[in-house]
Amino acid sequence: MSLTWRPVTEFPALSRFSSSSLSSRSFVFAVSCRTSAAPPASTDRNVDKKKAHERSEVRLGLPSKGRMAVDTLDLLKECQLSVNQVNPRQYVAEIPLISNLEVWFQRPKDVVRKLISGDLDLGIVGLDTVMEHGQGNEDLIIVHDALEFGDCRLSLAIPNYGIFENINSLKELAEMPQWMPERPLRVATSFTHLGPKFMKENGLKYVTFSTADGALEAAPAMGTADAIVDLVSSGTTLKENNMKEIEGGIIMQSQAVLVASRRSLVEREEVLNITREILERLEAHLSAIGQFTVTANTRGTSAQEVAERILQQPSLSGLQGPTVSPVFCKQDGEVSIQYYAVVICVPKKDLYKSVQELRAIGGSGVLISPLTYIFDKETPRWRQLLMKLNLE
Repeated sequence: MSLTWRPVTEFPALSRFSSSSLSSRSFVFAVSCRTSAAPPASTDRNVDKKKAHERSEVRLGLPSKGRMAVDTLDLLKECQLSVNQVNPRQYVAEIPLISNLEVWFQRPKDVVRKLISGDLDLGIVGLDTVMEHGQGNEDLIIVHDALEFGDCRLSLAIPNYGIFENINSLKELAEMPQWMPERPLRVATSFTHLGPKFMKENGLKYVTFSTADGALEAAPAMGTADAIVDLVSSGTTLKENNMKEIEGGIIMQSQAVLVASRRSLVEREEVLNITREILERLEAHLSAIGQFTVTANTRGTSAQEVAERILQQPSLSGLQGPTVSPVFCKQDGEVSIQYYAVVICVPKKDLYKSVQELRAIGGSGVLISPLTYIFDKETPRWRQLLMKLNLE
């Protein structure tokens, strides 16, 4: 979808908003109009290709500020990929464990734009940023779609008072008689691609959007907007500002993702190799979150007999099954086997239940330790990536 930009002066009925209600960055559009996408980061693909091939290093773009930046660095550190930034004012850093990799700190939207232009090869940003600023660009490819932080949703929200008090769904909002060409629904947002696209797809004909960043919840109370499109985490800020989400008003769910330039992955082997290492480390760590190793000793006549008892308990199957090995004891000068050590992997929610079941079948000396990594034979997302790239 694209937008047809029209000056406010073409709408006489809106002239009363021109000096106060609508900022200098406001724009008006009819959702039913044909629209055009924002210009690409570069119009010369040969120049973009040259940019990537002129350098030997691989570049990873990370958010430069805010909670997303902190959580990204924490995740990388937990994957043994600590970022070494000598000077916090510098925008370039390194990950010592991966040679030939540069880390560039950028605004999230610039990470996406520079992936498209060929200035970056990989990036970690929110999925909403990819969708808003990538706008379906085929060169962007999601390598890992669930990094387990930055969870939020892009939502349409309206006041819970006045003419909106009894409006609880997108359908009801669209059917309100107030919205006409001379009095459209006014929406404040920084998502000037996803917002209008959502409105058009859902049949809202008369809508104006004003661009704004931060504190959008104040716009309806100030009279500069009727609704907002913004990221929502818990919804507390909306409630504290007398606003509400409505049924059907969620535009998309979002969290942090690892995104890459398809062109870089296909044309530069070093980018593909580094992507695989980062992906495997991420997958191994994220798979281990909330998992615990449980070890216990139990009497038995054989490893087979102990395994059969273990597998009769619903919480003791582990990832693929229990590991049962003999415990050698020295008694009366002779080495004998009286106990068997049982090792299983258990999710946190089943931890206490598993301990109870082990005790019930004679387990003792139960030891518990959190898992840090779980490496599979092959990372599932790696195979999926190769298929997307037609490299399998």
